[in-house]
Amino acid sequence: MKSHSGVVAARRIKPAIRFHLKTRQLAFLVRLDEERSLGRAAATAGLTQPAASKVLREIESALDVKLFDRHARGMTPTCYGEILVRHARLALSELGLAREEIVALKSGLSGKAAIGTVLNPGTNLVPMALVRMKQHYPGILASVEIGPSRDLVRKLLQGDLDMVVGRVLDCTRADELVYEPLAADEPHALIASAEHPLAGRKDLQLEHLIERPWILPTAGSLVRDKLTDMFVRHGLSRPTNIIETDCLPVITSLLQQSNMVAVLPEEAVQSCLKAGILTVLVRNLPLGVGAFGLITRRHHKLSPGAQVMLSTLREEAAQLWPIADSSVRREISLNIS
Repeated sequence: MKSHSGVVAARRIKPAIRFHLKTRQLAFLVRLDEERSLGRAAATAGLTQPAASKVLREIESALDVKLFDRHARGMTPTCYGEILVRHARLALSELGLAREEIVALKSGLSGKAAIGTVLNPGTNLVPMALVRMKQHYPGILASVEIGPSRDLVRKLLQGDLDMVVGRVLDCTRADELVYEPLAADEPHALIASAEHPLAGRKDLQLEHLIERPWILPTAGSLVRDKLTDMFVRHGLSRPTNIIETDCLPVITSLLQQSNMVAVLPEEAVQSCLKAGILTVLVRNLPLGVGAFGLITRRHHKLSPGAQVMLSTLREEAAQLWPIADSSVRREISLNIS
């Protein structure tokens, strides 16, 4: 026989569970977390501010916790709010993926795979795997996003990506991820136009290039941080004449049209190097960016299309970098940096 307290607890829990299933409220929570302003969140959600306040009160009342703190400059999520927003993002992402899979199935496709990748594997491993997958499974719809590892892993955790070829730089949520090493390191070189005034110079050193215009990765990216460390270690000032971009077509176009220099993996611009359009000024820069690998979400079941993409990436990586045993799944530990 149920105790009185058990009945009370059950009565309190049931409305909260039903409430969690309302996508309108979940979407509003995510917007509120992004905007940090009730007025702006209400506007983006198509609600009046009183209606938005009511939605938030209903959620807080149902869960019996305070989800957002009000400040003079806006609103910030409490520890309870952070938990609910994180799960709301995942729930909305899963619903979005379900809709996409249904649309794909109705149109004759057989699933979707969303891949995030850092620059170098985005120019060799990922395209090779996509070509191979399409040869055997032409109905799978694949999308690819290139960017810094931090941004890609964040999108993976939010459910916007199925897998990432990159690095784990923040281990605060490592228990939610699985990491499989693919390549031991990613050597970088200083790349310039084949017509650069310093092209072909044998004794070229970093100090000869500091005053030149540079194309650098965006601030906060791993390669940018490693470059800064390298300049400091060599007692050099940082370049001041710079352009920031992570877009490879923009970088290669700028290099061809100017005397700028850029730090890139040679593999990423191999076709331009072979064609004599670009050249390597300095090889094997001591950046130490470290290994990259295949990152997925733990305990998350991939769609059939994403599972095929994952297997194809592993197979292609084993051929590209045979020293890396990509068939063995290695879980992330907190000492990964």
